[in-house]
Amino acid sequence: MNNEKFKILFSSILISVVLPFISLNAQSDKKWFPKELNVQPFTANFLEPKAGFLFNTSDNKIRLDIGTSQDILHIKNQEDILSFGADLFTFTRLRSEKDFHFPVETIDYLFGLNASYKKYYCDNEIGLRFRFSHISAHLVDGQFDKSTNQWRDGRLPQVYSREFIELFPFIRFNDLRFYAGLTYIFHSSPKEIKKGIFQIGGDYFITNLGIEVFTPYLAYDFKLSGKEKYIGNNFINFGLKFGEFNKKGFSVYYSYISGHSIHGEYFDVRESYSSIGFNLDL
Repeated sequence: MNNEKFKILFSSILISVVLPFISLNAQSDKKWFPKELNVQPFTANFLEPKAGFLFNTSDNKIRLDIGTSQDILHIKNQEDILSFGADLFTFTRLRSEKDFHFPVETIDYLFGLNASYKKYYCDNEIGLRFRFSHISAHLVDGQFDKSTNQWRDGRLPQVYSREFIELFPFIRFNDLRFYAGLTYIFHSSPKEIKKGIFQIGGDYFITNLGIEVFTPYLAYDFKLSGKEKYIGNNFINFGLKFGEFNKKGFSVYYSYISGHSIHGEYFDVRESYSSIGFNLDL
């Protein structure tokens, strides 16, 4: 897609995001750097702010997530909330070895801007989230085998990066939330990566059990992405959320991932594994 077509697409998406906010007038309440996010992270969607560990159940791999999303401004008018914010993530693969050593094998970085809109309607929520982001990936020294003077798995470091825009409309009925996702990658290295990513998913927090300490939950995300052809990617989470289900807290959960590797340096490798995770939820 050339620059002119991209500008048209970007303008169209931007307009679709801005139109719901026209009704927000000068009398709206404005809050700078609010404590909570306007749209809570989609639980099973991989590219969400996380701060925690996942330990693979079948090998010695560990994933370390260090990320945050911060809403900078909330504009509220009756039942409508518009927000603008920023995202900064890293997701890292480590290897567990003896003597409490954890060599870092590969790391991915994401940073970008976001805008979101949420409306309360008959005790339900409808809304959408827009992002403009960059991801880059790198092999790290823990993936280099000094005994053989070679990179492990026979893979050499390669340039991997992508810039993209995404739009996630969603609806929540009480404890159950559904969403769809459309991502357009307007620049990537390598160039063979498919430009579109298509997602559907949802999360269900069971709040009617009368338990105040924690909330059980189940979440699923299905994503189509690929290089030469599209491949289905499955993400399943279920566990316990300590704290209010739609606010900050702490989660202990089981995770299952199948499809393309989540790490850019292994973007063409298909994987399937289970993990036990611990996460500070934003």
